[in-house]
Amino acid sequence: MAVKFPEGFLWGGATAANQLEGAYQEGGKGLNLADVLPGGKENRLKLLASTGFDFEIDKSKYTYPNHEGIDFYHRYKEDIALFAEMGFKTFRLSIAWSRIFPNGDELEPNEEGLAFYDRVFDELAKYNIEPLVTIAHYETPLHLIKEYGGWRNRKLVEFFERYVTVLFNRYKDKVKYWLTFNEINGATHMPILGLGFSPESEETRLQDSFQGLHHQFVASAKAVQLGHEIIPGSQIGCMLIYAPVYSFDSNPENVLYAQEEARIFNNFCGDIQVRGEYPSFSERYFRENNINIEMENGDLQLIKGGTVDFISFSYYMSRTDKKNKTPEEIGQGNLIGGVKNPFLDASDWGWEIDPVGLRIALNELYGRYQVPLFVVENGLGAYDKVEEDGSINDDYRIEYLREHIRAMGEAVDDGVELMGYTSWGCIDLVSASSGEMSKRYGFIYVDKQDDGTGSFERSRKKSFYWYKNVIATNGEEL
Repeated sequence: MAVKFPEGFLWGGATAANQLEGAYQEGGKGLNLADVLPGGKENRLKLLASTGFDFEIDKSKYTYPNHEGIDFYHRYKEDIALFAEMGFKTFRLSIAWSRIFPNGDELEPNEEGLAFYDRVFDELAKYNIEPLVTIAHYETPLHLIKEYGGWRNRKLVEFFERYVTVLFNRYKDKVKYWLTFNEINGATHMPILGLGFSPESEETRLQDSFQGLHHQFVASAKAVQLGHEIIPGSQIGCMLIYAPVYSFDSNPENVLYAQEEARIFNNFCGDIQVRGEYPSFSERYFRENNINIEMENGDLQLIKGGTVDFISFSYYMSRTDKKNKTPEEIGQGNLIGGVKNPFLDASDWGWEIDPVGLRIALNELYGRYQVPLFVVENGLGAYDKVEEDGSINDDYRIEYLREHIRAMGEAVDDGVELMGYTSWGCIDLVSASSGEMSKRYGFIYVDKQDDGTGSFERSRKKSFYWYKNVIATNGEEL
């Protein structure tokens, strides 16, 4: 049976400024978090899970692929033309905060940075591609990390408010769809990325992470209210990383454990940003983990008055878990923990592949919140081989995306209200989790290698033509 997607469905692709722009010291840009993250799977993953990172650049020890990205800063016209050739209806990108406020705490923005995004939005408008803009996507200005301690510090709410006010006023005629914080619920796993601090110890991780999250909830609510006021008709969403949690077996202890894990990881942030209040289950969780959130008068009313219009989320994998697991049982590839699922295959990087999980995720989210949903990240990181004739036959990527899009279609048939789909890394870019170029997601190949060599030349993969047809048929031909 052919999949049916709604008229006006927003097909496209997704990226982040720090992973593709490059030009890390051009146009008045200040340093940000991504600029100090080294390349290479071992280096990056170890650091993201560590405590006490110093946020310094050490070129004698590490490489920094984010400094160049794929040079979108200079090649955006060529890239947007390729997106238009595929028929994109929308393009998800982020704004690098430190291009607009190089240190993050200035009173006046950097005009060169603002003008760059004007040019990008104008280029998208030329092809009738709707921008979907993430305001904060792992790009906290470095000065706010080193001087203020990242989002643990309440002062960042004020700096963020100034930043979004500038964005909304500048781009009010160019951008209708906005997302506040990328994968906000991933912060407790990797506070370096989302909250801009490295835990002092494992003992302080949860307390500091949930305090930082509270500040982001306040900042997000302010952004929603400002956006609605400055840009009438705008739609502002939250952005979650979502992974259904399966019990390893039917042992009630494991079923309960999986439910509890899902509540904290999948539902906690969504409940606050969509329903506008801390969920009832958080009280016990905070008590049992010695978490005390400092709030100011009016915070809870502000959060209640600044709920989002829709939920966007990334979906890469599900998670299977059990209460008492041995070190040998832990799934090595899945970033969000759990045990190996015997029914699922995995990607080259060990991420388990579960298209049905996307249908489950969509039904869980819509059943809980009844607000429109938007899948803004989904894709397969894989090694791509360039053939002698220059072609790239990435049938494995086509197969992965086909099955996930089919699962989305089933969810739409289930009654889920789905706005659109932007596959992750529609053009090859630097991986956030591993700092590699060789972990490729794109429909467009970029000639840049892990050792920094390459011409940056763009070429179309087999999946480019496949996705073009998917969009042209509104998902009916997969």
